[in-house]
Amino acid sequence: MIRISIFDDNDSLRQTLALLVDATDDLIVMGQYANALTVVEAVQHDQPDVILMDIDMPGRTGIEAVALIQQQAASAAVAVAPKILMLTVFEDTDRIFAAIRAGAVGYLLKKTPADKIMDAIREVSAGGAPMTPSIALKVLDSFRQAANAPRPDTFLLTPKEHDVLHRLVEGDSYKLIGHHCGIAMGTVRSHIVSIYTKLHVNSKSEAVSKALKTGLFR
Repeated sequence: MIRISIFDDNDSLRQTLALLVDATDDLIVMGQYANALTVVEAVQHDQPDVILMDIDMPGRTGIEAVALIQQQAASAAVAVAPKILMLTVFEDTDRIFAAIRAGAVGYLLKKTPADKIMDAIREVSAGGAPMTPSIALKVLDSFRQAANAPRPDTFLLTPKEHDVLHRLVEGDSYKLIGHHCGIAMGTVRSHIVSIYTKLHVNSKSEAVSKALKTGLFR
């Protein structure tokens, strides 16, 4: 049997979820709560395998409760901490990632059909990370945006400025930089002035040092 604790301030929904869980052969409700003010004590008493956690509850949010549960499990050196499945109306990325960072392993919207919620409980118990499809898309989009975002240590250098700085790091003189990059001496000087401005440095040695320290040429 998979033991479940439910935290939700919507009495009707919480009680309906409890009835649905108890109507299954492999799930059982250990406790249901209208808030998370005593979440640590409740979890210690219930010893659930999976927790259904709302976000917007009076006194303490579900995200704060998730963090407390994880802290308690870590401090008590619990071998297997309960797995937490968020069940909420919120689908903004801030709350999604806050819940995941706090320790939630799944994120469902309350409009999810009852049978899908039961399946998600089983999936979480088995080590999965179920998400409502629209939530999963938001997570993937955020990762794509992060992957395509410019590295913070590129300093908004143009490709040519990057080449010039690379040659400075290699120890080239202005003349050699012009030769390697195919640009005139005056253009080399213009690029170097721009590089110094973008790196917030005042000399060649400072520019080279900053480029190396920030891993610009890994």
